[in-house]
Amino acid sequence: MPENSKPETRNVKPGTDIWYASWFDTPYYHILYKDRNYREAQIFMDNLTHYLNLPEKAKVLDLACGKGRHAIYLNQLGYDVIGADLSENSIAEANKNANETLHFVVHDKRIPFEEKFDAIFNLFTSFGYFENEEDNLKTLIAIKESLSDYGFAVIDFMNVHTVLENLIPEETKEVDGISFHIKRYLADSFIIKEIDFEDQGEKYHFEEKVKAYTLDDFKNMMDQAGIYLLDTFGDYKLKKFHKNTSERLIMIFK
Repeated sequence: MPENSKPETRNVKPGTDIWYASWFDTPYYHILYKDRNYREAQIFMDNLTHYLNLPEKAKVLDLACGKGRHAIYLNQLGYDVIGADLSENSIAEANKNANETLHFVVHDKRIPFEEKFDAIFNLFTSFGYFENEEDNLKTLIAIKESLSDYGFAVIDFMNVHTVLENLIPEETKEVDGISFHIKRYLADSFIIKEIDFEDQGEKYHFEEKVKAYTLDDFKNMMDQAGIYLLDTFGDYKLKKFHKNTSERLIMIFK
C-alpha cells in the first residue's frame, strides 16, 4: 500500500491493510458508487434466472452481496435467498431487508457453506481480490462444494481485454460534494484503482485491486477445481461473449 509515502492519508479499519476489508466497510465506497444502474441489475437477474430455469422457491446464494441489491431482488422473484459478504457494515445494512426467505450473513467466500444451493451468484466483479492465487482457487472450490447436485454457479466478471483497452488512467468524480481523485493502472497482473479524497478536513486514500483474469485463466482454475464451464456470455442481456468487444465475462458452471 502506498500509505507510507502519504502519511496524512488513512486506509480506514485499524489493524488491517487488506483493501477490501477497509474500503467496502466505509460509507465512502457507497457514496462513490451510488449511481450504479439498479434496473440493469434487475434485468440481468431476470435473464439469468430464466436461462437457468430455477425451480420455484429455489435456494440461492448471493456471494459477496454488498448491501444486498441483487439478493433483495432475487427474493422478490420468489427465491429463498442468502446474501453473504465479508463487510459487517454492508451486512448490517442489508439485514434491514431480511425476512423469512431472505437472510444475510458475514462470511469469508473461501469457506464452503454447509447447506447446498440451487444457484450461487458471484456478481459485479467480486472475484480475484486475493493476493494469493491459492485463495482465489479456494473460492472456486468453495462455490462448487456449496452447490446442490443439480445446482449452477455464475461468476459475473469484468472482460479484462475491454477494460484494459478502455482504461481511463486518471479522472475526478464529484459525488455528494466530495471530489474523488481516481487513478487506474495495471501492475503485477492486477488492475489497480487508487482513490484519494478529502472530507471534513480529513484526507483519505483507498485502493481497489482485482486480478486481471482472462477467460483462459478462469478455465485453468476451473480445471484445477474440477469445475465444468457450461456457458459464457458477454453482457447482462446474455449475448455471446467476444473477447475484444464484450463488456462483461459471465460464466455459468457447475
